[in-house]
Amino acid sequence: MSIAAFPGSFDPFSAGHHDIAQRALRMFDRLVIAIGVNVEKKGLYTAEQRKAYIEALFAASDRVEVCTYEGLTVDFCKSIGATHIVRGLRNAADFSFEYAAAQANKAMLPDVDTVLLPAAPELAFVSSTLIRDVLKSGGDAAPLLSK
Repeated sequence: MSIAAFPGSFDPFSAGHHDIAQRALRMFDRLVIAIGVNVEKKGLYTAEQRKAYIEALFAASDRVEVCTYEGLTVDFCKSIGATHIVRGLRNAADFSFEYAAAQANKAMLPDVDTVLLPAAPELAFVSSTLIRDVLKSGGDAAPLLSK
């Protein structure tokens, strides 16, 4: 059974995140959306709010699990028996960062491969940072969020 971990802060879970998750479900038997919790950072939403929101989006799928975790992604992957890590790419800067992270993860956890999925062209501009800025300014971020 292939188990993919899709780690991120997901603050908030964007339409782009949702697209990557849906596409990953076509490739893997199970998808674990893993909300990384960094106690040093103050997010827009609590980890519990993010988890509840994502669980509601995937309520109809018995192949998706939503978890929170602290610490290294590779340690979380070990704990769930992940075979793969899924990450999304919006641009070349994302590729540079994600490539380095994938290499580090591979060095620490050789049996787990990282799959990098490019964003759908119509969603490549969407980021959680952009959504937070829109929300903090009182704007309507609905077109950027998952439906």
